[in-house]
Amino acid sequence: MARLLGTRTITEVRLGETGPGVSVAARTFEVLLDQILTFRLKPHEVISEKAMSEALGVSRTPVREALARLAGLGLIDIYPQRGSMVAPLRIADLEKSQFLREALEVGLIKRAVESPRRADLLAVLKGELAVQETFASIADDRRFFKSDELFHQHIASHAGFPGIWADISAAKLHMDRFRFLSFPRLDSMSVVLGQHRRIVDALEQADAFAAEEAMRTHLRRIFEVLEIVQERYPYYFEANGSVSPLSAGSIQA
Repeated sequence: MARLLGTRTITEVRLGETGPGVSVAARTFEVLLDQILTFRLKPHEVISEKAMSEALGVSRTPVREALARLAGLGLIDIYPQRGSMVAPLRIADLEKSQFLREALEVGLIKRAVESPRRADLLAVLKGELAVQETFASIADDRRFFKSDELFHQHIASHAGFPGIWADISAAKLHMDRFRFLSFPRLDSMSVVLGQHRRIVDALEQADAFAAEEAMRTHLRRIFEVLEIVQERYPYYFEANGSVSPLSAGSIQA
C-alpha cells in the first residue's frame, strides 16, 4: 500500500498557491515532483492513481498525466502487475544529470566573464554572497539553498540566456534529488559559500579559466559526499538485479 500521509499537507500548500492560469495536470505534476525530490514520497514507494487522486482532490486523469511525465524524467518506474513506483536513486542518473549541468554552467560562466554586463553581475552575486553569509551564520539551510539557486540563476541570466535556467533545472533534477539527502547534513554551507566566493573572485578578475575551474569544482562536490549518502540511505538506492521498469507509456491504474 502506498504511504500517502504527507500528500494532504503538501496539497494544501502547493495547489492553493498555484496561479489560476496553471492547469490541474501541471499543478498535480509540480506537487508530485516536489514530494519526490524532498523524499516525502520515497524511493520504491508504490503510487496508486486512485489513492493519489483522492488525496490531491483531483480526477485520475491529471494524476495519470503527471505520472507519465515523471516516468519520462526517470523519477517514476512502471512495473508489470505492480503499477507505478517512485524510482530508486541511480548513480547513472546522477552522473548524467551532473554532466549536463556542468556542461551548461561552465559554458555560462565563461560567457559571463566575457559579458559587457559583468560588473552588474558581480554586484548581484556579491549581494547574494552577503545573504548566504547571513543564512549560514544562523544555520538557515532552507533559505541558504534558495539563495544558492539564485546565485546560479543570476549567472545564467547575465550570460545572455535568461531562459536557459529552465533547461538547467530540468537537467539537474536527479542531482537535486541526491543533494537533498546531503545538504546540509553532509555538505556544509561554509563549503558551498567558499566555492561561491572563488567563482566570484575569478569573475571579478576576468579570469575565464579560473572561473570555469571553480564552477567545475563546485558542481562536482556532490561526488565527494556520495559514498556517505549511500552508506546512510542504502534502501533508497537501486539494488543490483532489480526488475527493469516499463516505458512511460505503459502506466496502469
